[in-house]
Amino acid sequence: MTRHQEIRPILEEGIDRKVLGTLRERFLSVNAGRLARTRQAMSPRQQAVLKLLPLLFHVNHPILPGYVSGTTPAGLAGFEPDAETLAEAQRLSRSFAYKPLRGKPQQPILGLYMMGSLGTVAQGEQSDLDVWVCHADDLTAPQLEELQKKCEQLQSWAATQGSEAHFFLVDPVRFTQGARETKLTSDDCGTTQHYLLLDEFYRTAIWLGGRTPAWWLVPDYEEHRYHEYLRTLLDKRFVRSDEVLDLGSLGSIPPGEYLGAGLWQLYKAIESPYKSLFKLLLVEAYASEHPQVRCLSLDFKRAVYANRLELDDLDPYIVAYRRIETYLTGRGDLERLALIRRCLYLKINQPLSQPPVGRTRSWKRRLLERLTADWAWDQRQFTQLDRRSQWKTRQVDQERRALVNELTYGYRFLSEFARRLQITSSINGRDFGVLGRRLHAAIERKAGKIEAINLGISPDMAEHSLTLAQSYDAAGDVSWALYEGSLNGREITHFAPLKRSRDLIPLLGWCHRNGVVDTATHVALHPGDSGLSEAELFSLLTDLRHAFPMPPTAVAEDALLTAAVPTRTLLLVNIGLDPFSPEHPLSPDERNDPFGYGAARENLVLSIDRLTLNSWNELHASRYEGASALPDCLRDYLDELPAQGPRPALQVRCFCRHSGLPIARRVETLFNEAQRALDEGSDSRYLLQVRQHFHMLDLSAGNVRHTKLDDLRALIDHLGEAHQRDRPVRVDRHALEGQDLSLILAQARAQCLQVFYCIRAATAELTVLDEFNAVWRQQVPYRDDQSLLTPLLRFLQSVSYRRATQLPFEASRLAAMDILFYRVQPPSSLLPLTVERRAAPREEASDPFYDIQAIIEPSEKGRSHVTLYCNHQEFSSLEYGAGLFAAVARYILGQRSGAQRYPCYITDLDLSGLHGGGRTQTVQYLRYKAHLEAALNQALRSV
Repeated sequence: MTRHQEIRPILEEGIDRKVLGTLRERFLSVNAGRLARTRQAMSPRQQAVLKLLPLLFHVNHPILPGYVSGTTPAGLAGFEPDAETLAEAQRLSRSFAYKPLRGKPQQPILGLYMMGSLGTVAQGEQSDLDVWVCHADDLTAPQLEELQKKCEQLQSWAATQGSEAHFFLVDPVRFTQGARETKLTSDDCGTTQHYLLLDEFYRTAIWLGGRTPAWWLVPDYEEHRYHEYLRTLLDKRFVRSDEVLDLGSLGSIPPGEYLGAGLWQLYKAIESPYKSLFKLLLVEAYASEHPQVRCLSLDFKRAVYANRLELDDLDPYIVAYRRIETYLTGRGDLERLALIRRCLYLKINQPLSQPPVGRTRSWKRRLLERLTADWAWDQRQFTQLDRRSQWKTRQVDQERRALVNELTYGYRFLSEFARRLQITSSINGRDFGVLGRRLHAAIERKAGKIEAINLGISPDMAEHSLTLAQSYDAAGDVSWALYEGSLNGREITHFAPLKRSRDLIPLLGWCHRNGVVDTATHVALHPGDSGLSEAELFSLLTDLRHAFPMPPTAVAEDALLTAAVPTRTLLLVNIGLDPFSPEHPLSPDERNDPFGYGAARENLVLSIDRLTLNSWNELHASRYEGASALPDCLRDYLDELPAQGPRPALQVRCFCRHSGLPIARRVETLFNEAQRALDEGSDSRYLLQVRQHFHMLDLSAGNVRHTKLDDLRALIDHLGEAHQRDRPVRVDRHALEGQDLSLILAQARAQCLQVFYCIRAATAELTVLDEFNAVWRQQVPYRDDQSLLTPLLRFLQSVSYRRATQLPFEASRLAAMDILFYRVQPPSSLLPLTVERRAAPREEASDPFYDIQAIIEPSEKGRSHVTLYCNHQEFSSLEYGAGLFAAVARYILGQRSGAQRYPCYITDLDLSGLHGGGRTQTVQYLRYKAHLEAALNQALRSV
């Protein structure tokens, strides 16, 4: 059998040692060619690193790189350095002298192999040097630790020589059993891809020294009985065991490996699409053939056995492309095929639109020219791809569509593959969820989200000059558009914009997020009807860069396991607007709260644009305009905060010439104080006043609600609504200024009844905070404190007693509530508005009050039956009907001396018939009380 014939050894017919030698020579010939190509693409210093690696693992010498100690495992099986290697070592360390070891010393380093893109058409200046250091399985833990340290030192040394090297310790015995603890390439996704990793190793590995792979000597058609075949070769001494290294056979690839490898490449493709999509398509092609897949490494071995040793035809990337091409062509996926061709072209990185460097064309260029000729590419396509580093918005956006389609298809394919084969490995549910969220964050469109179009497509999208213009659409609505170049008003109509937006800030956010504008970009402004100035535009772009540094830091997996939360927020107030004319700047003599400025309490916050970056690196924009812009923005900001965890970094900017800084500070203070109120976690509320209007924010994490209240009366009615739990009210520092309600709310205490009264001439205003701090307020005629407070005290005591009787005795004792009294002192020229604690009124036997009890019960038609008892005399609506209150009024007047018509008060009220066994809040009693008293006193005045 000659060197030029195909070799097809049949185990049962006997094996010729010369045949095995010929096969080994063929593999070593391919290996030598790939090693030579590897060196061609390296600098002299990188070549020196590659040349010295076998020697550095063969000896321990203090003056050579990687030395740890004299006991570090050393000795590369069967290795003896040649003169060129020794000369390279002496150039590195002149005093180094190699001394061959005598006898049969131990050689625990069984083999050194490179794997990956080195020696292939895809090798580039930044290609990693991934080296497998295969060692004996009997090394002790301390020996392995020293060997690992040596690898780390060699890695550091290689970096000083311009090589990014990674060394991976491999125990062949454990590896063939599928047991490994570490990654084995810089592109490895973990221990779940054993066979796919082995497939890549066998078709890309370059032998550097030590034993050669035993896999070379087992024909591809014998792979199914690899172990039996190899055992025969060893037992019958066709090969010596110290000459070959067994790393196992390819066997049958479990479907979970396709899933794991696909997920990993899909994950990497989000940021580095061209490299990873190529590998993703290969995984898809493999998976589509499962379970009858034929690995590329077997095709490589068959070609060597057939003596087809042309390096270009055996190039791992070219062979992988051919498999992908066959797969996509068979499916009719021509658009995906065009994309994968672009991926390969860009990966090879040989610009065919330019003449070759030097007199001769490199082997890479010749190979790429043959490929692209088959693809029928023309000069235009070469030029476009070779200028990828200069691609700007239009080209990037077009390419993004193809990449997003591929990413989406890849995810759906893997999902369907896992479902169809019912793959339940550990990489399934959790990793699919994380990847789905990562894809969602990177490519999903949704309202308010600023789209990131540059998915690793172009290194620099910054435009030299742009034009930003406001205009009106066909419906008469305002919009903003961004154009390439510096255009005047007439030229704009003849060009299509790069991007349109209804609002300015989302458009500027898009420019910043995608790097379309940098510090060197000149932006021509056509502001239209807006008040946007060039100075304000410059400040906006500057603050965007400071608030959201780009590119953002990579999203950690832990962040994707939870819902996205805000991490940075920028509020931009009054962009293009100024609430002041130059003649009316802020004056210290006027009320200067920006939410209620001057005597007319004007609101200076006309609009807010909110930009938020979340923990998934999504950038969102929202705009708020009109009277409720501020409270609505505050509500949404608080509503997005998680119940626990860090709070977003908040920045507020306002560029108004006359009031920008105080407006920004006031808004920032408001947001911080409201956030602190939310963080207290007490289901509290926050009261804000804007102009004469009030805004109540219900602070419940994840469900913040905003209620607008037109005036003080509406506010009090809102505060008087019953709620069966304590809900404190935090009052904004400038809300309710000059109002006693602000001081009253500040006195609120839980589980007690607080009575506040304020005397204004012949009128008194009563305010009660009940056990849950609901507010009740009533104005009544005033004679003296005793007559004002005693009926209310009796009523509150009666209500408390009734409520206590519904509880077990011990519980009723604990539920007893204090009744506290306060007097509100109106402001004077010398003293501000104050609240003073007062003692409860004493009930005197001579007090001219007698009990009026009311019982309210439901009727069938939704109306209430009222029964009143005056001095235990019963008056019922069943008896008196509509004349009930007149009858009671006549009775009361008959009991008074001189028929005096001063007010009367309800001192006891039973609502148990209305509310059943449920708890009735004090404020509800007070509302019924006020209604009954109003009707009764009206009758007193009328009869």
